[in-house]
Amino acid sequence: MLVNRDNPARSNMLAHMGSLQQAAYTRPIEYQEGRSHGLRGIEVKNGPLRFMSMADRALDIAQIEYRGENLTFLSKPGLNGRNQFDTNGAEAQRSIMGGLFFTCGFENICAPYVTPEGSKYPAGSYPMHGRIRTTPAEHVGSDAYWNEDGQYVLEVSGEMREAELFGENMVLRRRISSVYGTSTITVEDEVTNESFREEPLMWMYHCNFGWPLLDEGAEVVIPSRKATPRDETTAADATPWNEIGAPVDNKPESVYLHDLAADANGRSFAAVVNRRLGLGVVIEFDAADFPYFMEWKSMGSGDYVVGLEPSNSSVHGRGWHERRGDLHTIAPQATERKVVTFAVIEGDAAIDALVARRDALLAA
Repeated sequence: MLVNRDNPARSNMLAHMGSLQQAAYTRPIEYQEGRSHGLRGIEVKNGPLRFMSMADRALDIAQIEYRGENLTFLSKPGLNGRNQFDTNGAEAQRSIMGGLFFTCGFENICAPYVTPEGSKYPAGSYPMHGRIRTTPAEHVGSDAYWNEDGQYVLEVSGEMREAELFGENMVLRRRISSVYGTSTITVEDEVTNESFREEPLMWMYHCNFGWPLLDEGAEVVIPSRKATPRDETTAADATPWNEIGAPVDNKPESVYLHDLAADANGRSFAAVVNRRLGLGVVIEFDAADFPYFMEWKSMGSGDYVVGLEPSNSSVHGRGWHERRGDLHTIAPQATERKVVTFAVIEGDAAIDALVARRDALLAA
């Protein structure tokens, strides 16, 4: 790739640093103890932004910090590599880590599912949130380089294969990138059905925000035209879906299905903001790629988290779609692509602008 040598930003960085790794790098790592022993990851530092992409778990981003503040939720089991809980029904809850996002799919999302007798689909047993999130990456790469536009790019890439003898053969190719001087992470994914039969393709990004970003007084900012409770427990929750209170012992989770507004270009977003902390995280995406959007709000002590979940399928799960006859599928040899961007925003002005954007979408 040709690089523009007349690059003031590059010259300025080189003048101020012995090594650019003072400010930005990608660095392969391996954890050495507990449940995470042997877990491979890639640490990415971009100025005040730092995150971990887990090579042994679909390159999902399990940890992210900004100016030293944690932004996401880490569940009670903590970081962990592949284990016996990964693909065993509801015991997936013993291996779900949380993080900025974990990828759900592709044969199933949400509750565990067993194909009923008489289904037109092959018999199968599918764990909670599917298998792709626990699939180790192959052809893993990481790099830090100047591109032809004069930007210093931090990049992680690899591919994951969800496959079974006589069954599916789905390949996820993923590229995660961040440009130095920005507080943005872009995830570019493509899934190819390398089998010779039509396959279900349920695809959700489970994005999880935790303390200290999530704290009493924080707010969920979504251009939601309508919020539908998933169940009676959620309907009985008197707290508005967008308000965050203090943790409550043993409080049950609430889950909402949102109808999102989008702009003239089809773009929509979801965010958690905390004015006291002066920070927020915004998820950007094309609404057409994600006809379903769910909010998981857990205010229980020790399970204190808000999940924002752009998806091509409903939280009601695979069986619900099968009964309706609208299970999303992908043809043999076909490819589908999605791009999701995460941005950290800082300061009251940025939060005010985000709220104004939400209000404008809802007023349009």
